[in-house]
Amino acid sequence: MVIHEDIPLHKAILYDKLPDNRAKCNVCQRRCNIADGKVGMCLTRTNRGGDIYSTIYGIASSVAVDPIEKKPVYHYLPGTDCFSMGTFGCNFRCVFCQNWEIAFEDGTKLPAAAGHHVSPEQAVNLALQNGCKTIAWTYNEPSIWLEYTLDCARLAKECGLRTVYVTNGYITPEGLDMMGPYLDVYRVDLKSFSEDFYKKLISVSSPQGILEVTKRAKDKWNMHIETVTNVVPTWNDSVENLGSIARWVRENLGELTPWHVTRFFPCAKLTDVPPTPLETLETARRIGIEAGLKFVYIGNIAAADGQNTVCPNCRTISIRRSGYETHVSAVTLAGKCSNCGADLGIVME
Repeated sequence: MVIHEDIPLHKAILYDKLPDNRAKCNVCQRRCNIADGKVGMCLTRTNRGGDIYSTIYGIASSVAVDPIEKKPVYHYLPGTDCFSMGTFGCNFRCVFCQNWEIAFEDGTKLPAAAGHHVSPEQAVNLALQNGCKTIAWTYNEPSIWLEYTLDCARLAKECGLRTVYVTNGYITPEGLDMMGPYLDVYRVDLKSFSEDFYKKLISVSSPQGILEVTKRAKDKWNMHIETVTNVVPTWNDSVENLGSIARWVRENLGELTPWHVTRFFPCAKLTDVPPTPLETLETARRIGIEAGLKFVYIGNIAAADGQNTVCPNCRTISIRRSGYETHVSAVTLAGKCSNCGADLGIVME
């Protein structure tokens, strides 16, 4: 499957050749066993004669200059712009996917819309020309774009840009290790602690591998990590589930790790569930704080206390946010509260 007939296939990395011209892809935890002439679950990696090729190298569905807070990333270069890129395809099948138009149409084919070819050199140059401090791969799952994001990230680091993955976390350990030396920020979705949620709404058997790779990103590669849970009414909004996520983040990533609890909106195939009430998000925030997290943010909805960064020690408002407008008021260059010196876990320029 090729989105652009005039763009050559790009030889993939991280796969095993198997008998009968089959090949096993090792980029994501599905580890698809792909027959000759077929594609993997992400719809972007094809077997040609026993070798796997990417059909989306350099193919961008979306390119934009965003505030880094839009990712959402609140504790890394706050108030700066981020050059954001997405492609086509996904290794998840979230029935509530907000970007299903670029992820998949019906689970068997990619959208018919053509993207734009952007070389790694062009991507980095565009980021620099637009005054961005970071380059992010986002909008759909970046790990399926591994060959391209790796080439971009290497070049970005040479040019002084920081790098961001906005990910569902289903990359394999060896995939993460390839990106590790070149990836600064790992903004990961922790959708639920429930296997039932992942099986029924995402077509993934368990979140365990996501948790393990996220911890690896922290422990082995010292990436800056921020976590997001899109709170879906009746599906992952129980006190037990939210408490389990919050405790895992504190125990495995640290108390300064931001946890963003965001509002669900009916989308794609999950239109019979109402938007998340503000009260539910406020409850989730309280659960996170009670579990020991210092920074729990409410997203996708206006909330009086849900977006500002407040020093957990002296209660000074360190960063004030209104929508995507950000004002850094009390943070030192070392990422500490300028009033009392408490560590806020913020990376400044």
